[in-house]
Amino acid sequence: MSKCEQCIVREFSSLKALNKEELVRLSECKKSYSIKKGDVIFEEGETINGIYCIKDGVCKLSKLSANGKDHIVKLIKKGELLGQRSIISDEPVNLSAIALEDMEVCFIPRSEVMDFFEKNNQFSMNVMKTICGDLKEADDHAVNMAQKTVKERLAETLLYLADTFGKNDDDSLKVQLSREELASMIGTATESCIRLLSDFNKLGLIELSGKKITLKEIGKLKKMAE
Repeated sequence: MSKCEQCIVREFSSLKALNKEELVRLSECKKSYSIKKGDVIFEEGETINGIYCIKDGVCKLSKLSANGKDHIVKLIKKGELLGQRSIISDEPVNLSAIALEDMEVCFIPRSEVMDFFEKNNQFSMNVMKTICGDLKEADDHAVNMAQKTVKERLAETLLYLADTFGKNDDDSLKVQLSREELASMIGTATESCIRLLSDFNKLGLIELSGKKITLKEIGKLKKMAE
């Protein structure tokens, strides 16, 4: 089992504020898990009693709407923490987390997190900043959904996937989403998303090969997304 003080991943999250002694305690209490692509980490309404630190892989955070459709709220990558808000607010989780690829995660019990929160000022500030950042993102997303066309939102989402998660050696997007998942991210029907991708392909903005998407005209996509 890897020691937290030697783990580079913690430098990307609120955990970077922990001192050596706290990291040793963290190493002793955390549990490490391997999660397979498609597996559920937790479900909306569940009480999770801790936070998850993503050591490797990507998962989606989604919410089930009244009509039973899955709406992807956010994608979470290596180095981020899951469940901070529900620990602080002492409420069940508001979203479901599902692995988009094979993942390695560490689970840190609530009691330890709250202890760090109470005793380490910088850690609690970091957690609060992260939660505030999430709120700002949610506000921006709501405005985007209201003001941008589906075409603009698709261009923006494709650029976000490239910028945040990178590309494979063949230049295709590293995170492979199904057409349904992509449609859910941009807030449209799957058919509309498929039609738009096909239009983008014909215009030479992107190249489609099975599930793979390669961005060809970054400049034009950026202009479209603005």
